[in-house]
Amino acid sequence: MSIMKQSGASEIDAKIIDVLRHRVGKDERAAKPHDWYTATVLTLRDAIIDQWMDSTRKTYEQGGKRVYYLSLEFLIGRLLRDALSNMGLTREMEKALRDHGFDLSALENLEPDAALGNGGLGRLAACFMESLASLDIPAYGYGIRYVNGMFRQRIDDGWQVELPETWLSHGNPWEFDRRESAYIIGFGGEVVANGDAVQWLPAEKVEASAVDTPVVGWRGKRVNTLRLWTAHAFDPLRLDAFNAGDHFGALAEQVRADSLVRVLYPADSTPAGQELRLRQEYFFTSASIQDIVRRHVQYHGDIRTLPEKAAIQLNDTHPAVAVAELMRLMVDVHGLEFSEAWEVTKATVAYTNHTLLPEALESWPLPLFERLLPRHMQIVYAINSRVLREARKAGMDDAAIAAISLIDEGGERRVRMANLAFTGAHSVNGVAALHTDLMKTTVFSDLHKLYPTRINNKTNGVTPRRWLQQCNPGLTSVLKDAIGPAFLDDAEKLSDLNALADDAALGERVAEVKRSNKIALAKHIKDLMGVRLDPDALFDVQIKRIHEYKRQLLNLIETVALYDQIRSHPERDWVPRVKIFGGKAASSYHNAKLVIKLANDIARRVNSDPSVGGLLKVVFVPNYNVSLAEKIIPAADLSEQISTAGMEASGTGNMKFALNGALTIGTLDGANIEIKDRVGDPNIEIFGLTAQEVEDKRAQGYNPREVIEASRELQQAIAAIATGVFSPDDPQRYAGLMGGIYDHDWFMVAADFDSYHAAQRNIDRRWEQQAAWRASAIRNIANVGWFSSDRTIGEYARDIWGVSKPA
Repeated sequence: MSIMKQSGASEIDAKIIDVLRHRVGKDERAAKPHDWYTATVLTLRDAIIDQWMDSTRKTYEQGGKRVYYLSLEFLIGRLLRDALSNMGLTREMEKALRDHGFDLSALENLEPDAALGNGGLGRLAACFMESLASLDIPAYGYGIRYVNGMFRQRIDDGWQVELPETWLSHGNPWEFDRRESAYIIGFGGEVVANGDAVQWLPAEKVEASAVDTPVVGWRGKRVNTLRLWTAHAFDPLRLDAFNAGDHFGALAEQVRADSLVRVLYPADSTPAGQELRLRQEYFFTSASIQDIVRRHVQYHGDIRTLPEKAAIQLNDTHPAVAVAELMRLMVDVHGLEFSEAWEVTKATVAYTNHTLLPEALESWPLPLFERLLPRHMQIVYAINSRVLREARKAGMDDAAIAAISLIDEGGERRVRMANLAFTGAHSVNGVAALHTDLMKTTVFSDLHKLYPTRINNKTNGVTPRRWLQQCNPGLTSVLKDAIGPAFLDDAEKLSDLNALADDAALGERVAEVKRSNKIALAKHIKDLMGVRLDPDALFDVQIKRIHEYKRQLLNLIETVALYDQIRSHPERDWVPRVKIFGGKAASSYHNAKLVIKLANDIARRVNSDPSVGGLLKVVFVPNYNVSLAEKIIPAADLSEQISTAGMEASGTGNMKFALNGALTIGTLDGANIEIKDRVGDPNIEIFGLTAQEVEDKRAQGYNPREVIEASRELQQAIAAIATGVFSPDDPQRYAGLMGGIYDHDWFMVAADFDSYHAAQRNIDRRWEQQAAWRASAIRNIANVGWFSSDRTIGEYARDIWGVSKPA
């Protein structure tokens, strides 16, 4: 009998001891903490396997439609606590381990964060996988099993240093090697005639083999599969070359294969880096599409029925080559006519767009694409001819046709992957209402005119299991006492808190939990960085990928202005603040790395200045990841969501903070707009230009110099940074960064500064009215249950995938 169905800790205890002895190979008296961690995971995994097999069997018996979610990132975080909670075994496991002198939370901390993602895109994919299982929808996630993945960030003298993330150095007890699920992936070569058909003869081949990780849904009702691909050379060691003394050359093929799965987002500032990125994307996409097609033909026979049994969702443009790969398999391998294959492809594939930034809408130099994927280039040209004929027939002019084309003919010819994904999908969705509206009028305006029913909105969500129940058990307990446990199964039931928002006793209990979380975070930061934080100060948090449009720089400049005002006016009653930053900058992104250095330079100066008297502290916490977010978010009082309006697709950090009782200070950008609509204007602090005002300013010849010179606080803060006040070792370090604000200010830092500065002072005033602040915090928790990824996935299932919860 599965331990999932057993209620006592004694049975689990016996199972752990058995696993420890017979699978870990340790006597309980000799076992070290990492041995107990492995035994704990394997014991839990045994229970999960039973449900996993039941879920798969049920899908086949019912002949149900499966969702296939293709993503280059899955930022899954630690799995032990998540799986225990969803299986309902946390208390039993805690007791069993306690009897042996071990604390479950200490063992959980031994689990490394899987280095399979960077930021919101990958964490969204992880939330979606958990919600698919929780809603009992059959699904596979497809990605790459990165050996090192996203780099580990170390801060040396304030500078980011990228180090390999060795998360797999001691193995991964969660995964299962599926050597039978292996596929040949080709690169290069030529396309030759083969009778009436054509045949691609790749010059280079590698093998993709599957490694599966179970994804447990809430209450263990379904376990789905995260299938990650690893690469192997067909000739991993050329023994003749090795014996001839060419020891490195003998391993060249395996090194080439290893490079495909070594690092997430290798720098693409060089031609070699670009080629590796494209190879990675095709490698995982081809393996995934081959796996989907193989499974369908094996169980359902006719490839033409693929849309009835499979829904393929492309998470951004990274897997966009799936459109051409699916076409290749249907035409070249399964013998469909091109027109029929095109209709099957469009009915099967859907595409999620995550950005309006032109540089993030992937495109590849045409010579590189054609050299690596010659057959796919032919297919792209054939698709393009159909699309452009449609556009001409619809009466579109030459400019619109050029914008729609899958080939960018301006300057260097490039293959536009977003246009390939758009034309090859029956659904193209944005991830917040504003983002979706802007898709129709900016990056996809002409494609939208040609296919006016294709774009739809699916506002992002986060799983409330990890981002409330698991990361904030104290708050979860208080909420259960207040409104009962129904919200555990349906996050929108949190709305029952609205009737209690002004209840002083509930406000005090919520505040006590928040302070406890702040004490825990302060201890973690003290142990990690040696900086003491006051848990009674306002914890003001901005944790996310470092990018100029996310405007960590605006926050830092305002921090400098606040620092200057505290020193200049010590007689005022300043609200003590702790400014917490975290995030990684892309290794080749100079300005983003400079922003990290600036944050650390400001922290060094402010934190050592006795004149501010502990009223202001600044910390940049290194190596931001899921586990760190789980510590920081429950402790945050203020959530910084301050991107330039019109540039953040959605954001999901904004949802997590609000769900944990933080107030948002933000622009009308991404999902901030919908959060504002849900929580109400009095419970959020909005500032700055709207997306339309940003567009108008840029069009009208915005002059940031005039704005800077008209704002005393802004001018003084920029001057202090630019002249080396915070970088006495290199006074010119930030001259160029500040000069960019004077010269063009594309991200509207100067334009929004005064409004942001005023909003922060309004936050100070609100913080001084603690009863009202607590009521606002409760209203945030009460009204963001709608931003559950369960709701989002339910909308995808109904509107895009055509799947429903099994009977």
